[in-house]
Amino acid sequence: MPNTLVECVPNFSEGRDAARVDAIIEAMKIPGVYLLDREMDADHNRCVITLVGERDAIQEAAIRGVGKAAELIDLTQHQGAHPRMGATDVVPFIPIAGVTLEDCVAMARHVGAEIAQRFQIPVYLYEAAATSPERQNLENIRRGQFEGIRDEIATNPARRPDFGEPRVHPTAGATVVGARKFLIAYNVFLNTADVEIAKKIAKAVRFSSGGLRFVKGSGFLVRGMAQVSMNLTDFEQTPIHRVFEFVKREAARYGVMPVSSEIVGLIPKLALEQAAEWFLQVENFDSSLILENRLAAVMGGKMAVGGLRAGVEPFIEQLAAPTATPGGGSASAAAGAMAAGLAHMVATMSRGRKAYLQHTDALNQAIARLATLCEELKAAIDADAESYNTVMKAYRAAREAADGTRLINAALQQATSVPLGAAEKAAEVAQIVETLVPITNPNMRSDLTTATSLAGAAIRGGLANVEINLASLKAETADEETFLARVRERAAAIQPSSR
Repeated sequence: MPNTLVECVPNFSEGRDAARVDAIIEAMKIPGVYLLDREMDADHNRCVITLVGERDAIQEAAIRGVGKAAELIDLTQHQGAHPRMGATDVVPFIPIAGVTLEDCVAMARHVGAEIAQRFQIPVYLYEAAATSPERQNLENIRRGQFEGIRDEIATNPARRPDFGEPRVHPTAGATVVGARKFLIAYNVFLNTADVEIAKKIAKAVRFSSGGLRFVKGSGFLVRGMAQVSMNLTDFEQTPIHRVFEFVKREAARYGVMPVSSEIVGLIPKLALEQAAEWFLQVENFDSSLILENRLAAVMGGKMAVGGLRAGVEPFIEQLAAPTATPGGGSASAAAGAMAAGLAHMVATMSRGRKAYLQHTDALNQAIARLATLCEELKAAIDADAESYNTVMKAYRAAREAADGTRLINAALQQATSVPLGAAEKAAEVAQIVETLVPITNPNMRSDLTTATSLAGAAIRGGLANVEINLASLKAETADEETFLARVRERAAAIQPSSR
């Protein structure tokens, strides 16, 4: 696997002409980028392309896809059920391995600037990359669609793009670029053609109108059936099975029922494991019970074959080697991941036991969040090493560059953000461990004590790396001064002494 792996899921406003979609995909085929999936829907008149690749390569692939879409798609002639504002409507980047959400934010900003410069398409940033709270939600940016934005972009300050001139491309419109966690596009079809029922159910289920957290929803008529179309923005906190049951219950109020559901794009294996556990009610369920998971862990050296030492020894040897990376930042992230893993184990082994049945909901929430934190902290192990290497490259490049200080500062900001993010995640792990003490098996208290110690080490180590990078960052602009102030504010909030 490459050192960095990022998913990109661009949505294009074309779901009827396969030749156009083929041409857009062809434009994005560059070394280091792989096509995982393509979905076309004629009713929505939209396609969703799932790519994965190395950080630098996938940025260029996304930019080229936007350029090709601008050549082939004319929004003035476009009609479909799905809201749209651009030929390339949205381009999200999602961290997979060796990168953090903060890395993807930096990628989104780079790609947005390039799209505006190369193709004269205005770009808005959303989700984690948003420049204001109002722009975190895609719906707010896309309100009024292409036509509404075209009419207001030059006169309404709230419509001013983050990159590019305040005017839409005459045929390609505007594009939204951002960074987010993994999203599941999930649709439920009803045994009725009454789209108003689907809209009422969507209103009930989506968070913005009082429904389930981390769910967005709309109602459409697709293939002659009413469809509740949803995006699940955090499936670990609002799992897919809960969403399906909610839709099913609401549908019954109107005398209808689901006949099928569909996944648009891809879905994480964990989401299906959660659904299997819930519907089957397996009391001792754990992902390691799945044969393929156990086999992959064994073959990958992550489980005890010849001893647990075989899995951890290579990393320890890399730490001991006379090289700058991996170093303290990576070791801190690893400590945080181990803390999350231990706490996850304690919560999982207590859940379902008779003595702790009253704490099932709290344990479920802790288990889901700890699983996410563990994965993010594992990703930070490689991300920290990569960010240090980027700083070294910046110092070398600065010798011959007119804007050398800017290059170095940009790299140092990234190298600061990674350990800071890891320290914040470790602090959240420590908070969860505290909540687990009174609701888990007291015979496992030593495991929670160890988790607390590891989380504390992760916090202190991460913040030490933050400070050493800040000492080298020479702020010369207002943005850099703001970055320094914000980092110090975030670091102060998680200092072990304040906990």
